[in-house]
Formats: sequence, structure tokens, C-alpha cells
Amino acid sequence: MDPHHEFLNRLTRRQFFSGAGLAMGGLALNYLAPRVRAAAAPSPISHPPSPAAVPRLFPPLPGFPHFAPTAKRIIYLHMNGGPSQLDTFDYKPALQPRFKQELPESIRMGQRITTMTSGQTTFPVAPSIFKFAQHGQNGAWVSELLPWTAKIVDDLAIVRSVHTNAINHDPACTFLMTGSEIPGKASLGSWLSYGLGSESNDLPAFVVLTPKFSPKVAAQALFTRMWSSGFLPTSHTGVALRAQGDPVLFLDNPAGVDASTRRAMLDALGQFNHLAQSRHGDPETLTRIQQYEMAFRMQTSVPELTDISGESPATLDLYGPGVNEPGTFAASCLLARRLIERGVRVVQVNHRGWDQHGTLPEHLKIQCGDTDHGCYGLIADLKQRGLLNDTLVVWAGEFGRTVYSQGTLTATNYGRDHHPRCFTVWLAGGGVKGGVIYGETDDFSYNIVRDPVSLFDLNATILHCLGVDHSKFTFKYQGLDQRLTGVEPASVVKGILG
Repeated sequence: MDPHHEFLNRLTRRQFFSGAGLAMGGLALNYLAPRVRAAAAPSPISHPPSPAAVPRLFPPLPGFPHFAPTAKRIIYLHMNGGPSQLDTFDYKPALQPRFKQELPESIRMGQRITTMTSGQTTFPVAPSIFKFAQHGQNGAWVSELLPWTAKIVDDLAIVRSVHTNAINHDPACTFLMTGSEIPGKASLGSWLSYGLGSESNDLPAFVVLTPKFSPKVAAQALFTRMWSSGFLPTSHTGVALRAQGDPVLFLDNPAGVDASTRRAMLDALGQFNHLAQSRHGDPETLTRIQQYEMAFRMQTSVPELTDISGESPATLDLYGPGVNEPGTFAASCLLARRLIERGVRVVQVNHRGWDQHGTLPEHLKIQCGDTDHGCYGLIADLKQRGLLNDTLVVWAGEFGRTVYSQGTLTATNYGRDHHPRCFTVWLAGGGVKGGVIYGETDDFSYNIVRDPVSLFDLNATILHCLGVDHSKFTFKYQGLDQRLTGVEPASVVKGILG
């Protein structure tokens, strides 16, 4: 709806009498109401708020959280492109003697495949060429590609039975982050920003980081709908910090404009915007006021946030050598920790390049090398600071990869196509039980045979950790009570919770 058009509509004779009728009813109701309420109402002029009572820019909704949360904040590590579960966490030794054998029809069962492999006349089984070993008290199997993640398996709940509806990247990423393959819905981070707000008045409630990736690998595009607020107020859209150069463009004031001048300008602009909002009734005008204010505060908070010179050498060592290079995944993980320390509710880290249709052994090794040490450093750093107890960390791609090879299969090289039927996600902290292996797939890592977890279940579990009942968290839009978990049945995965 066009607010200006709506304002003009109010000037017509028909709109005037329509509105006047409602207004007269309101006057009558006001007359019948007890007069003591008006007398008891405090005067904002005679009782100005003290500095300590300055309202939060992003307050929670009334009644939120629904119950005591185990996590106050979330860091979501998204491996964009679909990591191969067969080469990372879902160990399938029985595949070794099946090398190059045809995938049995009893396993595939006519399930749909992408157009990239639908033209193949054969679907040869491609066992992982990487070695696996057991780690931790529960003996979790982890690939040699992830030696650092293997050190923290006792802090992780590894879920090997996640499944999704989408088979291509864009709808799959949209589904992962919004609970729907259809664009236009609100993302997980936006839902949490809207419902729970933020403890910070100097940084956004929802921040997105997009670390750089190896130029040797191809990467799918990242779409802003993955951190968009959709139908929610746009103030809850994720704020993306740039991986290289200035984190936020035009953060510094122009030459000749100092902070006091900028403050005076924003105050005057805010008065004009409030007048416009009272006239047109457009809620997005209030969002603009809020965003201008946040931008002003970020002029001070962002430079302090990104200055890691005060971090100890021991802390930097946790994240590996890449942490000192701005824009790397390791540097983004450290920045994520610094963000949640400063009251940010949601940090989403999107690492690209996990779409290995060919030359998987070479490219997957690069991707794991880029991210493995940073994941370890983040969990270890949060743990040593006591932040892991109430910070939920999620590591996930949008789907898994096929057991059969795409293209030519050799003893040292293979590719894998998209596979939505099963993939692996791990969670840590924030009420999640460490050292858990949940769910099981068949010998081909093709179908789930125990404890399936849909993306609706995963999102319901994430909301539960943050004290939100997914079935009660709705927003009226287009005549429907929209939910992150949609209308299909969704259950909290209690088997991974402490």
C-alpha cells in the first residue's frame, strides 16, 4: 500500500464520512470510560525520563520470551552451497567395497534428482577418499578434513538426519533461513530481532557477515532474502558488514561535519519524520527514524568493534593464523564473538563455495581448511569466557550431497550433486547437550532410518533454546498468522537438549 495514496484517500468526501463515523464512536467510548485514568496518567512533560531510563531501540515484544531461555543469543554459521556429509561427519565404511557400483534402485526409489545428473545413464557409488577417526568421549566419527572441529566434538550435538524440501540452492537457502521456499518471508534472524529485540543500543540486533572464500572454488550467489525481514518491519532486516574495506560505507562524517552537528541534524530530521508519520501513518517512517539513530551510534561503535588490537595473543591463536587477515572466516568468527558480547542478538556468518559438483576432494579440502580452525576457535573462545552456556551456535548448509558421483569417477576424484534427503548439522551451547550424535542414515547416506529432523523441527528447536514457543510466535500478514515454522507439524528436538 502507498501511504501517500492512502493519505489522499482520506481527503475525499467518502473517506471523510467513513472516518468520521468511527471517530464519533471513539468519542462516545472515551466519554463513557472512567475519567480517573486521564487524571492518573503521568505527564511526559512534567516527568522527563532520566538518562538511565532511555528506552532500548530494539525492545522485546510484550510477553517475550515465552519461558526461561537457555540461550540469549545465536551465532549461525551457514556453509552456503551444501557441504558433503559423506566426507565430513556421516562416516560410511561399508561403501568402500562398492566403489563404482551402481546405486541400487531400492535405495534411490525413484526419488527426484537435479537436471545436472538426470541425464546420466549411470549413478556410480563414490565412497569418501578421506580417512575418518573417532573423537571425544562418545567416539564421534569426524573426517581428517576437520582436525580442529574434532577437538570440540564433546561440545557439539551432531545431527545427521536433517532433511529439506528444496533441491536447488536458491529455494533451499531461502527455506533454510525463512521456513519457506517462496521469497518474501521473514528470516530467522529477523524473527528473533522482532520478538526478542537486542540488548545493544549501539549496534543492530541482527548482523550479517560474509567472509571471503578461496578464489579456486566456484560459489553460489548470496541473496539478501536470507537475512531480510520480509513482512516484518524493515528495522529487523539484518545489517551486513562488509568483509573488506570499511565494514560500513559512509560511516565517517563528511569533512567539516562534526558529531554535534550531525546530532543536531538528525534531531531536526527526526522531528520532520515524526510529523510525516503522524500525518501519513506509515510505520516505515518510524523505521527510518530508528535506522538513522542506529547509523549515528554505529559511527562510534563499529570502529571499536572491529579493532581487535586489544585481543590477547592466546585468544587470537585459538582462531588460527587467518584471524589477523580482515574478511577471513576466522576473523568473522572472532568478530561474531565481539558482536554478541556487545548485546547483538543474532549474528549470521555466510561462507560460500561448498557446491562441489566436480573435483570435490580438492575443493572440499580448501573449504574445510578455510573454516575448520575458526569454528574451533569460536567454540573454545566462547567456552573460556563463559559465553557458550547462553550462546547458541549452529553450523549448517542448505542440503547435503549425493553418494553417487556426478561426472567422471576415479579413485582420486569425484563430484557430488545436491541431496535434500539427508544432511548433517551441528549445534553447540545455549542449552544444547554436548557429545551427542543424533539421527542415522542408511549405509549410503541417502535415506534417513532413525530420528528424522525437518528444517521446521530445527527452527522450532532454535526458537525453543531462545525461550520462544514456535507455535505461538506469529505475525498477521495477507490474512494468515505467519510463522517461521509454517503450518506443517514441527517438534522441538529434545534429544539434543540438556
